[in-house]
Amino acid sequence: MSSVLYDHPGPRARRRNAVLTVVFAVVLAALLWVVYDRFDERGQWAADKWEPLVDWRIWKQFLIPGLVGTVQAAAVAMVFALAFGIVFAVGRLSERWWVSAPAGAVVEFFRAVPLLLMIFFVFYGLPWLIQGPVSAFWAVVVGLTLYNGSVLAEAFRAGVLAVPSGQSEAAYALGMRKNQVMQLILVPQAARAMLPVIVSQLVVLLKDTALGYIIAYPELLQRINEVNANFANVVPTALVGAAVFIGINAALTVLAGWLDQRTSRRGLHAATEAAEAATGPRGMGAAGLG
Repeated sequence: MSSVLYDHPGPRARRRNAVLTVVFAVVLAALLWVVYDRFDERGQWAADKWEPLVDWRIWKQFLIPGLVGTVQAAAVAMVFALAFGIVFAVGRLSERWWVSAPAGAVVEFFRAVPLLLMIFFVFYGLPWLIQGPVSAFWAVVVGLTLYNGSVLAEAFRAGVLAVPSGQSEAAYALGMRKNQVMQLILVPQAARAMLPVIVSQLVVLLKDTALGYIIAYPELLQRINEVNANFANVVPTALVGAAVFIGINAALTVLAGWLDQRTSRRGLHAATEAAEAATGPRGMGAAGLG
């Protein structure tokens, strides 16, 4: 099948690919040089533009508080979004239409509404309904939870439906109820199978905290703009902010990989114990008969 779907390139194709690779590298290098030269003409690479970013006082006053605000909003929204996704995925999979239909409507609605509009509504519109102010932190968290939780609900639902039906049928044959099958059999396997999708969506959630800038939530992007307003160093501050976001997302990816390996080892260990428990009595019985 692999030979039908993909043929290894021959000598001519390899030479063509090598030439195209070199041409693309040259074009990319030229583009990067043009970008560098344009910024250099405007003095963005000057040493005085970078000096504030190596000053601990600037980090303490602006960047570290912004990083803390970003991580706090992202962490709380991640927990709520995962819980939201699991609950509404289970609701959409319910056999009772009066549960699955409202759950599906909620998921589709919050998936369709832009995240920025949800943050706007929570921050500016919700106070009219509850007769009280809503903090910028909770406006960002609620908006991130509703949008990303709806996306995660669809991911969980797809993961549950991807689990072979024989497993749930075997669980029902053993007398397990539907909530037990969902909690012990389907959801854990779906979460493990959809882990790359879940991590990707959590990375999107982390980056979307920057939308809190529009309602003056003190996250990293707003703090970066404050540094730029004081020192007129837009390129250095943007590069430092991008590096911080990349570092956080890389750490999140590493954590997800560690969790995947840990859960895989735990599942293998549990399966081995179950197999030993199942074969142990038979082995003892055979020994007794002997």
